[in-house]
Amino acid sequence: MSAPKGLFSPSVISPDVVSSLPAGYTIRPLEREDYHKGFFECIQVLTSTGDVSESRFLERYDYMKNMGVHYFLVIEHGGKIVGTGTLMVERKFIHDLGSVAHIEEIAIRKEEQGKGLGLKMIQALSSVAKNVGCYKSILGCSPENEGFYQKCGFKRGGLDMNQYYEEEKNPWERG
Repeated sequence: MSAPKGLFSPSVISPDVVSSLPAGYTIRPLEREDYHKGFFECIQVLTSTGDVSESRFLERYDYMKNMGVHYFLVIEHGGKIVGTGTLMVERKFIHDLGSVAHIEEIAIRKEEQGKGLGLKMIQALSSVAKNVGCYKSILGCSPENEGFYQKCGFKRGGLDMNQYYEEEKNPWERG
């Protein structure tokens, strides 16, 4: 059996979510070729990415693939990346050595917003979390995005705290 083309096997993404996307849209694991399909242009609706060369992208991609705990999804339409989302699995000592999914970097290109793609991304990431054995998913969001995540089935579970180790930046650059 050959290794999956993407970052992980697409078999952990719910087929119901995959088939519910609008015609012409696909959701799948991040692939090495996505650097040339507008991956960074898409994710930059969320925050600054810096000037990342293809070689640096591929180095990070290979690291994520080798670690086996990163599940980075993309939505592709018309040969370009129009949505992104990532899930990282944290293995715990509590909950009988359970695993928790951390959802991050949900980004939908501005011109693609309003089509339900953000909801589909969250549903896909939630299905991945369940299928790899996580007992819950957590995410942090800005107050203005709380309503969206509530519509996706998330509930306020506490207070998100941050400590930064770099110079001060504005909220968009901070991410």
